[in-house]
Parts: sequence; C-alpha cells; structure tokens
Amino acid sequence: MKRYIIERDIPGIGEFSLTELCGAARASNQALATLGPDIQWQHSYVARNKTFCVYLAKGEDEIRSHADLSGIPFSNITEVPQIIDPLTANN
Repeated sequence: MKRYIIERDIPGIGEFSLTELCGAARASNQALATLGPDIQWQHSYVARNKTFCVYLAKGEDEIRSHADLSGIPFSNITEVPQIIDPLTANN
C-alpha cells in the first residue's frame, strides 16, 4: 500500500469539541469498514481550519471512495513515497 496525506479544509475544525471530533472519527471508521483492507487511517493532525490525515491505501480511488462514504470531503491528496525522521541521519 502507498502512504498519502489528505488535506481537508474544514472551517473552524480546530475549535470542534471532542464530541464533534469523535463523530467525524466514527464516520471515517464506518466508511473504512465498508471499504475493507485496501485503505487504513493512520492518524490526523487537526489545525485551525484544516486537517492533515495520514492514510495507507492501495490508490487514490480508495481515498476518494472513503470521502464519499464518510461525508468528509478532501481538498488535496498527496502521495508520500518516503519519510525521514531524526534517525534517518544515522544511515
């Protein structure tokens, strides 16, 4: 599977309550259960008016299907072919 960053423009999401964020997570999990093993949600970063979600998926079609099923639109899908972190410097 490939790694993707999904940007979602959601005005005011940084001010959402925990209950509201739980509702979004539930909608996402339900869509993932329907779509099966070709897509996995890793985690999301919640900013003021945007989220950055990390997914593993077979391809962009799975990401688009997830957005349709969950009702959570996306603004941009970016494939992430590599990651680096502080330990990369040790190679």
